[in-house]
Amino acid sequence: MVPCAWERFRIRKIAMKTKKDSEPRAPLSPAMFHVLLALADSDKHGYAIMKEVSRATNGEVSLSAGTLYGILRRLVTDDMVVEKDERPSPELDDERRRYYRLTEHGRKIAQAEARRLEEMLELAHAKRLYKRPVSA
Repeated sequence: MVPCAWERFRIRKIAMKTKKDSEPRAPLSPAMFHVLLALADSDKHGYAIMKEVSRATNGEVSLSAGTLYGILRRLVTDDMVVEKDERPSPELDDERRRYYRLTEHGRKIAQAEARRLEEMLELAHAKRLYKRPVSA
């Protein structure tokens, strides 16, 4: 019997929570992966994450505030991201901003997702659906 969409979501969420020290059993959504990528090099507040995702995708991916904060809530719950307590000095920052940091677990999940995507590209290449870019 094939599980319904809700059951697949529940199974995925349980798998993500119970396999903290290894690779996820289910792929991340593209938007979730973009948020993890945005946080991979530095801590950022929500608006900076939205801008980084848009910049990195040349405007192809644009996260609304509702989508972003839903993703962040899920990533925090799944211990992939933490909300930071430390903040820049008040003169340099808006006190309403919340800053987020990628956890070690979140980094491992993002690395696993990158490997999964790389494997998918290899399969597409083997089936002649994708040509590898020519190196300069």
